[in-house]
This record gives sequence, structure tokens and C-alpha cells, in this order.
Amino acid sequence: MLDFLKRRLKNEKGAMDKILVTLLLVIIGVGAVVGLGKWMTDNVTDIKTDAQTQIDNAKPAQ
Repeated sequence: MLDFLKRRLKNEKGAMDKILVTLLLVIIGVGAVVGLGKWMTDNVTDIKTDAQTQIDNAKPAQ
């Protein structure tokens, strides 16, 4: 009976560890996606500004 309880507690602890690791990985994944999305949005704005500046500089003077 005691061995059964020990095994049961070990299994539950292992399951809890797996759940916590999974939640941690989900949080890290969501943070990475949000950060990447913000970084891409910021870069798109910078690239558009740089492209417009280059186009304006390449136009002949009128």
C-alpha cells in the first residue's frame, strides 16, 4: 500500500512538472510571437521611411 502511494505521488509530481514546463514554454512562445510582431511592424515603418527618402533623393530637381 505504501509503495503504491509513493508511486502515485511520484507520478503526480512528474505530471505537475510537465505541466509547469509546458506553461512556461507557452508563455515564452507567446512573448516571442508578440515581440517578433512588434519588431516587424517597427521595421516596416523604418523601411518605408528610408525608401521614401531614397526615392525623393533620386528624383530629378524640377
